Amino acid sequence: MSVITDFETHDVRFPTSLLLDGSDAMNPDPDYSAAYVRIGTDAGDGLEGHAFVFTIGRGNDVQVAAVQALAPYLLGRDAEELLADMGGVWRMLQHDSQLRWLGPEKGVMHMAIGAVVNALWDLKAKREGKPLWRLLAELSPEQLVDLVDFRYLSDALTREDALSILRAAEPGRAERIAQLEAEGYPAYTTGPGWLGYSDEKLERLCREAVAEGYTQVKLKVGASLEDDKRRLAIARAAVGPDIRIAVDANQRWDVADAIAWMRELAPFDIAWIEEPTSPDDVLGHAAIARGIAPMRVATGEHAANRVMFKQFLQAGALHVLQIDYTRVAGVNENVANLLLAAKFGVPVCPHAGGVGLCEAVQHLAMFDFVAVSGTMDGRMIEHVDNLHEHFATPVEMRGARYLAPRTPGAGTEMRAESIAQYEFRVYA
Repeated sequence: MSVITDFETHDVRFPTSLLLDGSDAMNPDPDYSAAYVRIGTDAGDGLEGHAFVFTIGRGNDVQVAAVQALAPYLLGRDAEELLADMGGVWRMLQHDSQLRWLGPEKGVMHMAIGAVVNALWDLKAKREGKPLWRLLAELSPEQLVDLVDFRYLSDALTREDALSILRAAEPGRAERIAQLEAEGYPAYTTGPGWLGYSDEKLERLCREAVAEGYTQVKLKVGASLEDDKRRLAIARAAVGPDIRIAVDANQRWDVADAIAWMRELAPFDIAWIEEPTSPDDVLGHAAIARGIAPMRVATGEHAANRVMFKQFLQAGALHVLQIDYTRVAGVNENVANLLLAAKFGVPVCPHAGGVGLCEAVQHLAMFDFVAVSGTMDGRMIEHVDNLHEHFATPVEMRGARYLAPRTPGAGTEMRAESIAQYEFRVYA
């Protein structure tokens, strides 16, 4: 038996606003940040669980405090007992009546629970000597559904539905693992499209993306219609007619504005519009989807929980579902989101525009391919080429594809030197 003896948090902030990396219509000066947690035991094996919540600067200290508030729920607990019942861990934290009152199941505390759950998954994968995607992909359908809380979902997805989806994907798992390890998983890039970049930088990065093998790039839009048209014209000329261009408004518009704006951008052959309005407005997204058809609507990086995803799917309010590794309450809830997408036949293209998100969410997309949807058709993981050097196992890319991780863990462990260098401190 080993006991959880360490629960350590850090407020880590990178000054990405200096070069306007990550800038968009709603977030002009983001400093990519991590509310970071490390969980250790007395096992003596040197293995620890690492995870984080992604933020963009101010307020990261609030998120760190929420993560730290969960320390009493783990310290002194039997680590083997917790890791053997990850569904039980999720329910222990989510069903705590006083924690739940702070949400319920949304916001800062919900994301803090996700960080703790994800740190335990990182530790579990390291102990089993497997990358997280493979650990999940090799669980039985029964073990996978035990991770999911079906409360609030059963009108759209029951336990029996989930078992049917997972059992249907069991044949061919080994072949898909081999394919994934040989070919990797397709990516698209947001690197050229940050709103604060000059036209010259936009054009250069678009050309470089095509040369690297990307078949889709994404541009931020929403601050100025005329600027958007100019930048899209530059991007389209740079990538040619055969490369897809997606756009992302980062929640900028009201519903009517979104429809009118996107009709103006339609001549540029838009692959999808991402987050056109409030991330909570299910019916607004549905109206936009009807108003701009056949253009597609993508959303999900700010969806608070599995219930939101259920409603978006029920309402036909999205065509591309975008899970985020740190927005919901951890791996368990994202397994539910992947099962919902499979039930409704909607492709999943994970959000990864943030520090460490590429490293983390690739595991969920790869698990989905092997054990849930069984396909990569119409699916890509977002890729942003910055800050990877701060992680112990940074993503590996080849030919615009994520190479399947082989190192045990969830990819969420940050280098100790980076934490020390970029830890935010307030001096009196």
